[in-house]
Amino acid sequence: MLATLGVASIDELFQDIPEEFRNPPLDLPQPMSELEVQKELDGLASRNRALASGPSFLGAGCYNHFIPAIVKALMTRGEFLTAYTPYQAEASQGTLQVIYEFQTLISHLYGMEVANAGMYDGATSLAEGVLMACRVTRRSHVAVADTLSPYYRQVIEAYCQAQGIEIHSVSPGQSLSLDQETACLVVQYPNFYGYIEDLAGLTEAAHAQGALIVVSAGPMAMGMFQPPGLYGADIVTGEGQPLGIPPSYGGPYVGLFSTKQEYIRQMPSRLSGRTVDSQGRTGYVLTLQTREQHIRRERATSNICTNEALYALAATIYLAALGKQGLRSVAELCYQKAHYAAARIAQLPGYTLPIQGTFFQEFVVQCPVSPSSINSRLLEQNILGGLDLSEAFSNVPPSEGGTTGGSSSQPPGDFTNGMLLCVTEMNSRQEIDALVEALSEFGR
Repeated sequence: MLATLGVASIDELFQDIPEEFRNPPLDLPQPMSELEVQKELDGLASRNRALASGPSFLGAGCYNHFIPAIVKALMTRGEFLTAYTPYQAEASQGTLQVIYEFQTLISHLYGMEVANAGMYDGATSLAEGVLMACRVTRRSHVAVADTLSPYYRQVIEAYCQAQGIEIHSVSPGQSLSLDQETACLVVQYPNFYGYIEDLAGLTEAAHAQGALIVVSAGPMAMGMFQPPGLYGADIVTGEGQPLGIPPSYGGPYVGLFSTKQEYIRQMPSRLSGRTVDSQGRTGYVLTLQTREQHIRRERATSNICTNEALYALAATIYLAALGKQGLRSVAELCYQKAHYAAARIAQLPGYTLPIQGTFFQEFVVQCPVSPSSINSRLLEQNILGGLDLSEAFSNVPPSEGGTTGGSSSQPPGDFTNGMLLCVTEMNSRQEIDALVEALSEFGR
């Protein structure tokens, strides 16, 4: 290898690295026995706060929902307990059938024509959707709604920076400044603040400029709100964590990805298809494989190394167990409990709801003092509070066109002491009342 590279030694190969950093001393502790390691890890784990220890009102992309026992019971069977790609795919008929069912359920959930076998998570799914829109339209400008999750935006920027794709912010509540070079408009539904965007109007505005609309949709909200596909969305992605997957300290999760049939060959990841064999029996195959491992690198639309099959299975079991009515019931519980909490908090002195509009299970509260100080006090009462919006949007650029009102939220920076609260079916009335009582101490 050295000869091929034209260097004489290992030291010469790494000479561009400053000498003090080439072979740094490793200050490692002494070896430990298995028992000692287990005690050390138990001590570290005990510093975490388990959700079961008290009520949580934190959302912002990761949600605490009830998971029926059947999900874990089935997904941990030996036949399924792998999250990796079935390399001998056609020999893995059970896995391929689950993926096929998963694709079908996600297509129905989002009102789209086709869904893939899964992505890493909601953020990377959305970023892949942006890249796909640029391939389809052959354009290089991306308009991102300022009501999109700032964390998702950071992932989009990381994906796009090496490809010369320009990203700018727009405000959904005003006339959009889209040009002929805009590949897509990226919106979240419900948006990061928990409110419902005008998907019909946004889709019309994007299509008027020949751009696609890429939507990151919360799957749980689809239990009671119209799916993006009904409004003509071109690409719909989402985070599958609410569908039977525990918060797990941030992952791993499964990303959802769906699109129109006409764009199927530009879709990343892979698809499981149903067919019949030579004897007329039903069989499942990997219909499209878009990874560079399988096809020429220049034709690949994805470098996804796994389809997170284990959590795709969990989502499939969860949706099948709940059914349409069960999903609607959970969504309605989230909606009603969140609105009960919002109404009670709005009556507290010093607290306001700065956004007017329809929201699902999350909403913004303007507090009389900083959310960080409130959350510290809440933790003392074993309550996990909401997200401090000033921390979430510290690195997000302003939108073009200023602020917005109406049914959409204001862009970042308009909320002094803003807290994003989330209420799900897991929160009882007593827990919500306890939260309100605790918050009332700061407004007196």
